[in-house]
Amino acid sequence: MRYALYYTPGPDDALSRAAAHWLGRDPHAGILCDQPRLDWLPADALQALTADPRRYGFHATLKAPFCLREGRCVDELVDHITRFAGNRAPIALPEALDVSRLGPFFALVARGDTSDLDGFAADCVRTFEPYRAPLSQADLERRRKSKLTATQDAHLVQWGYPYVFEAFRYHMTLTGPVPENLREPMQRELSARFSEMAAGHRVIDSIALFEQPARDQPFRVKHIFALKGSAKPAPAGVSEGVAS
Repeated sequence: MRYALYYTPGPDDALSRAAAHWLGRDPHAGILCDQPRLDWLPADALQALTADPRRYGFHATLKAPFCLREGRCVDELVDHITRFAGNRAPIALPEALDVSRLGPFFALVARGDTSDLDGFAADCVRTFEPYRAPLSQADLERRRKSKLTATQDAHLVQWGYPYVFEAFRYHMTLTGPVPENLREPMQRELSARFSEMAAGHRVIDSIALFEQPARDQPFRVKHIFALKGSAKPAPAGVSEGVAS
C-alpha cells in the first residue's frame, strides 16, 4: 500500500472530467473511461502515451508516493492532514495554468510568481515526512535512471523524491514521453482541449490523499481535505505541526 498527497480538482469539476476522458481513467470513482478518438493518432498510441499519468490519476504532486513508516497508520495520517488543511487558506495562482512541454512530457504548468504555492508544497513535504518509510534500494535505483543532479539525488535519499524545494515545479501531467515527431500535434490537441478551462482554474483549495493498494494497481482518491484556514504557506525552511 502506498499513499500520496496531491492536488486534484473535485470529481464534478470540468477540468477533472476532461482529464479523466483524456487519460482514460477517473481516480475519484476508480473507473476506466473511454478516451477520445483522434484523427491524427491511433487509439492504441494514445493509450500508450497516457499510460503513466493514467495510473497515477490526474494530479499535481505535493508529497510523492510513499509507504507508511513502521509504527504509523493511515488513520493517524488522515487525522494529521485534516488538522493541517484546516489551518491553511486556499492558494490563488498568479496566472492561468498553461499547456506546456516539460522535456518529453506535456502538462498543465503554473506560471508567474508561484512562491506561495512552492512554500505550501515544501511544507507538505516536511510536515508529513515522519509518515514515510525509507525507499528501497530498488526504488532508489529506478529513480536514478533519470540522471539526477547531485542535489536531486540528495533530495531523493532524504525526502523520497528528487523534485522538491528548489527543484519543485507545479504541474499536472497529461502525457508520458511523447516522440519528437508527435510533439507539435500533441501541443495543438492539448491546447485545444484544456487551455480554456485551465485558464479559469486559479485556486488550490484542497489536498487529496491518494491510495495505491499495490504497485501494479492504479492510484485512487481516498479523501479530499478542504483548505479552511487563513494561514499562508510557511517560508522556505520552516514547517509546522510535524509529528515525531
